[in-house]
Amino acid sequence: MSRVRVIVADDNPVVRSGLVALLEATGEADVVAEAGDGRRAIELTEQHRPDLVLLDVRMPLLDGVTAVTTLSRLTTVLMLTYTDDPDVIRAAIRGGASGYLVHGTFTVEELARAVRDAAGGHGNPLSPAAVSALMEAVKQPAERAAPPERDRFGLSDREAQVMDLMAAGRANRDIAAELFLSEKTVKNHINRIYAKLAVDNRAAAIARWLGTAMETR
Repeated sequence: MSRVRVIVADDNPVVRSGLVALLEATGEADVVAEAGDGRRAIELTEQHRPDLVLLDVRMPLLDGVTAVTTLSRLTTVLMLTYTDDPDVIRAAIRGGASGYLVHGTFTVEELARAVRDAAGGHGNPLSPAAVSALMEAVKQPAERAAPPERDRFGLSDREAQVMDLMAAGRANRDIAAELFLSEKTVKNHINRIYAKLAVDNRAAAIARWLGTAMETR
């Protein structure tokens, strides 16, 4: 299995070095570049075209929540930060992040799996704080958030089942096992879900399904 090519973006050089060492020790990733701010992260992503960017939230020049909008058009972005503010989490997901992990809530093995799954499009890694933030948005949606009127998306019953499991953080292989389907069939359902929800990644689909995505006019 080929290693995931990663850019690590964090303004703290100690945290950045630690992440690089952890990632390379897992054998799952090759860190191709490091950035200390969001602007540099975009430049390096355009230059190196990595499989994944690990992105901090609070950085100088251009913060992670702002940068993710551009970065997510270039590659997969996984937020990795100490920030567990619900509004920040929702903004990052709306901006296109494919997952959101909070430092101190995962093991090295879980980080390795999150990197592998996110880069391969097989999961949407979410720390408990991120799951709580998305669920709270459903209970008390923000003024501009889309209401969770799921019928309007036109999903079949099976697609709705798949979408619910995706929203619960399940990887494709876990969805396949729970619904007694092949993983290829699950992927086909997900592709149709993306088309019906007018999104192109897992995190955006979840945000739209849960009613936390901004509506485009």
